[in-house]
Amino acid sequence: MKKLGLVLGSGGARGIAHVGFLQALEENGIKPDCISGCSMGSVVGGLYCKGMKPSEMFDVIKGLKSSDIIDFDLVGFSNKAILKTSKMTKLVDALFDGVTFSKLKIPFTCNAFDMNKAKTVWFTRGSVSTAVRASSSIPVVFKPVVIGEKQLIDGGIVLRMPIEGVRKMGAEVIVGVDVLGKLRKTYDDKNMITHILRIIDAVDWAQTESNYKNNDYDLLLMPELGAMSQYMVKNLIFAYEKGYELGKKNADKIKELIK
Repeated sequence: MKKLGLVLGSGGARGIAHVGFLQALEENGIKPDCISGCSMGSVVGGLYCKGMKPSEMFDVIKGLKSSDIIDFDLVGFSNKAILKTSKMTKLVDALFDGVTFSKLKIPFTCNAFDMNKAKTVWFTRGSVSTAVRASSSIPVVFKPVVIGEKQLIDGGIVLRMPIEGVRKMGAEVIVGVDVLGKLRKTYDDKNMITHILRIIDAVDWAQTESNYKNNDYDLLLMPELGAMSQYMVKNLIFAYEKGYELGKKNADKIKELIK
């Protein structure tokens, strides 16, 4: 069997589709040999590599409320973010329970972007929770995660599909799941915040489209999530179901690729 590497892209709430996708693979006897994830893809990928089953993740998702994550910061301009990070930190730390990269059951890496050095940072050692929080710190929404001299934000700002991670781990077959897909032509332009987030999305897609031209996936997949917002904690079960459908539909293709 060829070594299978999964690339799980960023996508906020839309990234819950990764959980359904992994559930479908598991039901079809397909287990990745390594995973590279960004932002929500790093959360899902990291938990899976820790040994958490997709069905267990789904149980967490079903009980998740906006109030478990959202905590507006009244002095956001001085703190560099709209939301406080305490709730997100508490949730992620509890899920990963102090695990380090060396203790993971499946090799895993994730990426963040260092504001100070203006470059992508790859995590392969130390606290998985800290790495995942850095990879998931959406600019403007959450303040950067500071590690030494590094100010780290969501890796998706320059590389939402971290294919290089699984290449470095020796993947022979690479399957990517991009839950954001192409930039949608319309959006809900309510206020300054939604306007800023739209700008981030536009830059993200331009960078991603360019990266796709230079990277060869054996299989690149995009679940059909319609206009679902990545920034709203809702429609999570819908995202899971669409990811599951995508996994079931492509399970035989993946089996054929890794023969």
